[in-house]
Amino acid sequence: MRIVIIGGTGLIGRRVGEILRESGHEVVAASRSTGVNVVTGEGLDEVLRGAHVVVDVPNSPSFDDGPVMEFFRSSTQNLVAAGKNAGVRHHVVLSIVGTDRLPGIGYMRAKTRQEEIVRASGIPHTIVRATQFFEFISALADGATDGDVVRLAPVLMQPIAAADVSSALARIAIEDAANEVVELAGPEAVRLAEVAAELLQATGDARRVVPDMAVGYFGGAVTDESLTPGHDDRVDRQLRGTTTFSDWLNSTVRR
Repeated sequence: MRIVIIGGTGLIGRRVGEILRESGHEVVAASRSTGVNVVTGEGLDEVLRGAHVVVDVPNSPSFDDGPVMEFFRSSTQNLVAAGKNAGVRHHVVLSIVGTDRLPGIGYMRAKTRQEEIVRASGIPHTIVRATQFFEFISALADGATDGDVVRLAPVLMQPIAAADVSSALARIAIEDAANEVVELAGPEAVRLAEVAAELLQATGDARRVVPDMAVGYFGGAVTDESLTPGHDDRVDRQLRGTTTFSDWLNSTVRR
C-alpha cells in the first residue's frame, strides 16, 4: 500500500512512517523540506500520484488566530483537492479532543474548520482527535512563565505520549476508512498544573508552578470536561494509549 504522510518529517509523522515501513508499506514523507507545500499546493499532485492513503499531520508555524486558520483552511482544501484527483481511498487527519467545544481558542477553531473540510470532501476518512502530548507540556509551561513563576490552570486532562499517537495512526491508516471520529487519549487523567510541576522538578528546573484556573488554556476558558475524552456525542470510537506520565518521565527525562 502506498501511504503519503503530510508532515512526515515531524514528531508524529516521522514515527508513523517508520512503523508503516516496518510493516512493508511504501511510505512517502512529504513536507516543505521534501518540496511539498500544502499551503500553496506546490508538489501535492506529484506526491499523491498513486497514493492509497494520506495521513494528514502537519502543524501551523504560527498559533496566532489569523495565520493558524489560514494554514489549516488552505492546506486542507489543497490536500483534499489533490486527494480527489489522485483517487485517495482513505484520508486520516489528526485533530484534538475538545476541538469543537472550545470555540474561544483560535487554534481549536482552525482545527474544527480542518475537520469540516475533510468531512465535506467526499473522500473516505477517519478523524482522530488526540489529547495533548506529554512532549508539549514543557512548551505550555514556557508560555505561561513570568520570571520564575509558571501560572497554569489545574484543569483536568488526559495527555498521551507522542509514540502512542503515532502507533494508533499507523494502525488506523491501514484500516478501511470509517468516516467517523475517533478519540485517542492517555491511560490516566491528571491535572495540567500538577504534571507541569512534576516535569520541572524532574528536569531540575527551579521555576515554581502556581495553579490558577483563571488563566484558562491558550487564553480560552476551560472546565474539567474541556480537554478530556468522553464528552462529545459526535465521537464513534475511543482508543487509549498505554504509556503513563510516570512511564514517559522515566524513559525520556530520568534516564
